[in-house]
Amino acid sequence: MAKNQLGVLNALDVAKTQWYHFTAIVIAGMGFFTDAYDLFCISLVSKLLGRIYYTKEGAAKPGTLPPNVADAVNGVALCGTLAGQLFFGWLGDKLGRKKVYGITLILMVVCSIGSGLSFGQKAEGVIATLCFFRFWLGFGIGGDYPLSATIMSEYANKKTRGAFIAAVFAMQGFGILGGGIVALVVSSGFNNRYHAPSYDIDKGRSLPSQSDYVWRIIVMFGAIPAALTYYWRMKMPETARYTALIAKNAKQAAADMSKVLQVSIEAEEEKVERIAQEPSNSFGLFSKQFAKRHGLHLLGTTTTWFLLDIAFYSQNLFQKDIFTAVGWIPPPGSMSALEEVYKIARAQTLIALWSTVPGYWFTVAFIDYLGRFTIQLMGFFFMTVFMFALALPYHHWTLKPNRFGFVAMYSLTFFFANFGPNATTFIVPAEIFPARLRSTCHGISAAAGKAGAIVGAFGFLYAAQNKDKSKTDAGYPAGIGVRNSLIVLGCINFLGMLFTLLVPEPKGKSLEEMTGENEDDSGETELATSVRTVPV
Repeated sequence: MAKNQLGVLNALDVAKTQWYHFTAIVIAGMGFFTDAYDLFCISLVSKLLGRIYYTKEGAAKPGTLPPNVADAVNGVALCGTLAGQLFFGWLGDKLGRKKVYGITLILMVVCSIGSGLSFGQKAEGVIATLCFFRFWLGFGIGGDYPLSATIMSEYANKKTRGAFIAAVFAMQGFGILGGGIVALVVSSGFNNRYHAPSYDIDKGRSLPSQSDYVWRIIVMFGAIPAALTYYWRMKMPETARYTALIAKNAKQAAADMSKVLQVSIEAEEEKVERIAQEPSNSFGLFSKQFAKRHGLHLLGTTTTWFLLDIAFYSQNLFQKDIFTAVGWIPPPGSMSALEEVYKIARAQTLIALWSTVPGYWFTVAFIDYLGRFTIQLMGFFFMTVFMFALALPYHHWTLKPNRFGFVAMYSLTFFFANFGPNATTFIVPAEIFPARLRSTCHGISAAAGKAGAIVGAFGFLYAAQNKDKSKTDAGYPAGIGVRNSLIVLGCINFLGMLFTLLVPEPKGKSLEEMTGENEDDSGETELATSVRTVPV
């Protein structure tokens, strides 16, 4: 425990798991459900967008999004997310976590609806409107990353803090799963009502006019969970660490946490003033003191998240292309537009159900026993192993009898991404930086991750194209092929293992112990004793 630890912070650190912990997980987690749904649902409908707006009459194959359009549709939300992480991360440290938290949700609701209502007489108009709303949707989503992680870390006790933050992030798995389920329900419902032949049988009738409603309903559905969460987010009190250590309002911090914890907590105004004057609580992000104390930590969190997201997002956004390459999804011409949406959604739902979601919850179960460092190192290691196991004998996996094995191995890379660095890169930045810079540093780390996601999303789109120009998707140059792309991703995962060595282990320590806040010159600490439990 850090020297001069405030009683209100000590009360949070030693509190038993209570109902308010689970309430906070659900309130913050529903935001992450929406984040994942909105970011990944576009991969479910991008093939349909290509058919609706870019099919040429009489063409041998259904239309696909041109390279520049596919880049924009897939990447614009990620660009917005990167900007939102930096902006809202900084704003969360300046104005408070709670004040900024509601703004992000409002943006997500408005822009989810706006995406579905994208208008225009021509394809260019619809796509431009869609991209506009998806950029600002991503901007709102970006704010959810640093704010949700920071709020949960500052509410949690030190014994199970990792599991609580991981549980918030695990809702991302349910968001990906939810996207697949919504797409399955909507596409199958429309297909039953407006059944159409495959493109090869009847090019015109394979795309019912009602298909335009399908993608709009799928992208707009993300507004519902965000809207339902808004009221409860606004009811949450500001975190005690922000109120006491940054706003320096000891009375308000004590009053808020007395209600939450159902204990009586003394308002230590003199101690708050004394703590605020200590040198360890005054240096800024660009100071020598920060570079000395936390420079390598920030390098570790940014590089590992950057490398992880190159692999994670390229796999997630382009699952449909990989499944088509190995024959798990039939050729586009053998399906109608709605059948294609259904089969892409089915494949992604199965991957989410059997690997993505379980991986997140394995992290929740084991993170406070194994530690963040061990889980992250292990995850990167197995992702590297499975990527090379897929890539090196790639021809073997493309043979029809072996396709199920390919999907199983591919699923394991997702399992160890989520029971590994995809969770820990989110958790650790919320634990190892000072309160006054916590949201900012988490936003910087997350933005580095989204930069990796943009590299993965744009790079893999081109890299995974066939080496033979005649076999590439329309408008794309020849690439290095899926096999070589998987080898590159394996090498990236190996680099992630190496940079993990820069990341400290926060397991079982208070936030103030990890950050060095309130330490005296000798580094000795003392236990605060200003909490007295009273009957409620």
